[in-house]
Amino acid sequence: MTPPAIGATRAAAQLYLDGVSRSFDGFKAINGLSLAVQPGELRAVIGPNGAGKTTMMDIITGKTRPDAGVVLWNGDTDLTRLDEAAVARLGIGRKFQKPTVFETHSVEDNLRLALKAPRGVLATLLHRRTADEDARVTALLEQIRLAPQRQDQAANLSHGQKQWLEIGMLLAQDPALLLIDEPAAGMTDAETMETAALLKSIAGARTVIVVEHDMDFVRALNCRVTVLHQGAVLAEGSLDHVSARADVIDVYLGR
Repeated sequence: MTPPAIGATRAAAQLYLDGVSRSFDGFKAINGLSLAVQPGELRAVIGPNGAGKTTMMDIITGKTRPDAGVVLWNGDTDLTRLDEAAVARLGIGRKFQKPTVFETHSVEDNLRLALKAPRGVLATLLHRRTADEDARVTALLEQIRLAPQRQDQAANLSHGQKQWLEIGMLLAQDPALLLIDEPAAGMTDAETMETAALLKSIAGARTVIVVEHDMDFVRALNCRVTVLHQGAVLAEGSLDHVSARADVIDVYLGR
């Protein structure tokens, strides 16, 4: 029988992983990983290279199937049975470390192309811009700090601005959960802090899980932190809490 505390966590969690494992050629990339993330939560995931962060996201998004364990969405949908497209349709969006935008298009057009809408050939041919669509694009531009660059070609944006644009394109799909991989990599200090503010503004209405190495950025997020090591959770809590633990210092922060 499931212990009451675990059952309560499972029922309340939007994303719930329990005992998840995945091996590649005998190497356990994920080893009994258990994690519960609440709706609207902002969560940072840190850990050394090879800790299992990318494989964890691959499993959540349906790119990789676990060898064992439970991965549930909203308490009752088994993500391990779904492919990437089906997982995306549930409202789980992922942003990879390197920004991928349409560089020859304007910032505004990048967002329009990403808007959640029917994507069939006929629907695309018959599509006409609407006032609601215009309002949605304007709101996204304001949210991602790119309203002044609305008509600029995406290729002319800074690295940090391209990261914001891709986050905006993800938001245009109206996801319930955003998985963001190392958004602060390559950013200036100012862009890093602005990105933290952006992700904090997104959380609440949506759930955000951020994988990151930059501890100044993680501190700016001011959220619960999960430390992964050898494919499992080593520690969890505030950044001050986990960074004070000797085992976390030994395997990660002390390097």
